[in-house]
Amino acid sequence: MTPETLHDMPAWRAAVARHPAVMLFKHSPICPVSATALREWEAFCRACPELPKLFVDVISDRPLARGLADECGVRHQSPQAILFRGGRPAWDASHGAITAESLARAASG
Repeated sequence: MTPETLHDMPAWRAAVARHPAVMLFKHSPICPVSATALREWEAFCRACPELPKLFVDVISDRPLARGLADECGVRHQSPQAILFRGGRPAWDASHGAITAESLARAASG
């Protein structure tokens, strides 16, 4: 399943309501740490195609990135991955903790 790129809060709410479990990745295209995490995210996407995935560019869609933090209660970081189950954050990681392996473990747990 190809990640859905989000641009606003209504799209995020709809995606979370549509899927019992979904993994969100917040990425900064100007950050080298985020570039490394993006490669891990892409490897995870290939390894776990069945889990729905959401993608946010924190530079292009800054209000969304900040709104997600406010609404879901997980402090904003970039890069950041958040697994939602039943619309609530169940797991999150940021920076170097984002690996294909850590994402897969969270998704299967």
